[in-house]
Amino acid sequence: MIKILFVCHGNICRSTMAESVMTYLVKQKKMEQSFYINSAATSREEIGNPPHHGTVGKLREMKIPVIAHRAVQMTMQDYNAYDYLIGMDTANIRNMTRIAGGDNKGKIYKLLSFSGSGQDVADPWYTGDFDATYADVIEGCKGLLAYILKNDRDKL
Repeated sequence: MIKILFVCHGNICRSTMAESVMTYLVKQKKMEQSFYINSAATSREEIGNPPHHGTVGKLREMKIPVIAHRAVQMTMQDYNAYDYLIGMDTANIRNMTRIAGGDNKGKIYKLLSFSGSGQDVADPWYTGDFDATYADVIEGCKGLLAYILKNDRDKL
């Protein structure tokens, strides 16, 4: 089983969108039994809150089921529990590495590194542009799934 944790600042916009999108992509391939997918925040600001209404609206528009979720904060234990810890931007990566006490096993990645760009996924909390965020998230999740299917087939 492959375990993936998507991480953003508050765990209500980008990481919850990525959790729902990746779950949907895995289900389309009928591989849901081979994956455990979750999301978390680097901050404590939104702990306990559901996904942002903009994330929910965009996912519904795209006919992607919204995963029921309440914001939680990433912990040091998450580093050992997950195979992939996927941050949305450079600040997330820095904070995830701090929370994990380093990245000695090379498990922390930026989502868009799997699409070849390595750019940050813009935070729609600030931009208000959930369309652009969705475009980045779907591109990154497709790239991540292709990477896993190519490089981690032995775990599936």
